Amino acid sequence: MSKLVAGAHEAVADVGDGASLAVGGFGLSGVPSVLVHALLERGVTGLHVVSNNCGTNGRGLGELLAAGQIARVTGSYVGDNKEFARQYLAGEVELELIPQGTLAERLRAGGCGIPAFYTPAGVGTLVAEGGLPWRYDADGGVAVASPPKEVREFDGTPYVLERAIVTDFALVRAWKGDVHGNLVFHASARNFNPLAAMAGRVTIAEVEEICDLDPGEVHLPGVFVQRVLALGPEEAADKPIEKRTVR
Repeated sequence: MSKLVAGAHEAVADVGDGASLAVGGFGLSGVPSVLVHALLERGVTGLHVVSNNCGTNGRGLGELLAAGQIARVTGSYVGDNKEFARQYLAGEVELELIPQGTLAERLRAGGCGIPAFYTPAGVGTLVAEGGLPWRYDADGGVAVASPPKEVREFDGTPYVLERAIVTDFALVRAWKGDVHGNLVFHASARNFNPLAAMAGRVTIAEVEEICDLDPGEVHLPGVFVQRVLALGPEEAADKPIEKRTVR
């Protein structure tokens, strides 16, 4: 059964206000920019985004952030996105900042049907003890702080309990894919895209090249993907570099 959709707006037509989204990408590598831009044009608001970072100023999720369409972010890195930092410190957006490896495993666990897991990452810090500022008020005070988490010892080592992440939708970008939703990711685009795809109840993939795949090269099976958007040549070639370094 083909999962191809006719266009980006059709692919995200049922993403409504307040929806939660797991979004693939690492920096600007592997970001589903065509699907993100379709959400920008639809004007949906109050989005809860789960992603390693929130794009850069004017690119990727940074587009939605600048338009005021994101209400909450679960991520690992604010980075050089000055607008993200400004909105967070001004109390305009809520941020759950968590260790990068924990974020990856929370997404994977959600896709595997594992409700929670124990990890040593964050033990003895505010990650476990609570008190991380999730949202500031207009005066710079902490309006919402993270709650404490359960800590348990195994063989004499303390571990913190982390909940899995499952979102309403997931948006990912793949290098190659077939009409059934089986996907292959290129290089560092594989960092978070497969994990984000697993966590979404409805996963939408924008794919640079639609082709037949050898089962042995598939990184993510089509069972995790509900919709496939074939990108045009210009869309597939649009791969901005976050930080260009030359000799």
